[in-house]
Amino acid sequence: MITPSYLSPNDKVGIISTAKRTEPQEIEEGLATLKSLGLEPVIGKNAFNEYGFLSGTDAERLSDLQQMLDDETIRAIFFTKGGYGTLRIIDSVDWTKFRQNPKWLVGYSDITLLHCHVHHFGIQSLHAVMLQAYTRASFESVETIRRALFGESLEYQIPSHPQNRWDGGVIEGTLIGGNLSMLYSVIGSASDCDWEGKILFIEDIDEYLYHYDRMLVSLKRAGKLKALKAVIVGQMVYIKESTLPWGKNDYEITLEHFDCPVLFDFPAGHVADNRALIMGRDIRISGKETIKINFV
Repeated sequence: MITPSYLSPNDKVGIISTAKRTEPQEIEEGLATLKSLGLEPVIGKNAFNEYGFLSGTDAERLSDLQQMLDDETIRAIFFTKGGYGTLRIIDSVDWTKFRQNPKWLVGYSDITLLHCHVHHFGIQSLHAVMLQAYTRASFESVETIRRALFGESLEYQIPSHPQNRWDGGVIEGTLIGGNLSMLYSVIGSASDCDWEGKILFIEDIDEYLYHYDRMLVSLKRAGKLKALKAVIVGQMVYIKESTLPWGKNDYEITLEHFDCPVLFDFPAGHVADNRALIMGRDIRISGKETIKINFV
C-alpha cells in the first residue's frame, strides 16, 4: 500500500464539504487547530453552500472535491462533516491526478466511502475526526491525527473487553473498514473492496438492532465476512431496540455473525474520543489483558 507523503509545517490542506451542509462557525475550532499545527487551510469555494440537506448541489460538491484532489499544492484533504452525500458524486470523480500524487483524505462516517474507494488504488487514508467535531473531540483524538499525518508512530493500548473473542497471541493484517452503514451501502459497487485476509474495523450510530443484524447478514451473504483475520468494533452509539425487541444485544449479534477474533470497545466512532486509524496500513494486534494495536 502507498503511504501519502507526510505533512510538514506550512503545508496547504484542503477543507471541503461533500455531504451534509456545514455552517462556517461549526469548523472554526477545527481550522484553528490545523493552524496551530502550522498548516494552511484552503477552504473550497462551495464548502458552505446549501442545497436542502446537502452542502451544495452534486455538481458543486464534486467540483470542490475534484479541485482539491487535482491541486498538487494541497497535501491533505479534511472533510467538514459526514451525514450523507458523498455517495451521490463518487462515480463522477476523476482519480487520475490523485493516483499520480496521493494525499491524505481525513474523515470518517460518510467518508468511509472514500476510504473504501481509494483502497482499490493501494493508497492509505486516515479515518479520523472531521472538522465539525473538533469542538468536542478529546485531546487524544486530535493528537493521533497529528501523529499519523506528520509520520510519527501510532499505537494503542486498550483494556480487554469482557465480551471479546480473543485468547491472546498475535494477529497481523491490513486494516480496512469504517462506518458499517457505509460498508453495507457499497456492496457490489465500484467502491467495494476486497476483505479477504484483512482486519476489519466497524462503528455505527443511531441504528436499530435489527438493522445492525440485517447489515451483517447482508455482508455475510456477499461473502465479505468469511476470511477476515479479526474484527475491531468501535463505538456503537444509540443502537436501539424497535417496538418489538430483537432479543439480542449488539455484542451478541456481532459474535453470532463473525467467526474470527473480535475485539470490542475501541475508542473510535461517533464519540468525543475518536482515535485516528490509518486505513490500508498493516497493524499488529497482541496482548491479552491489555490489547496492543501497533501500526507497522
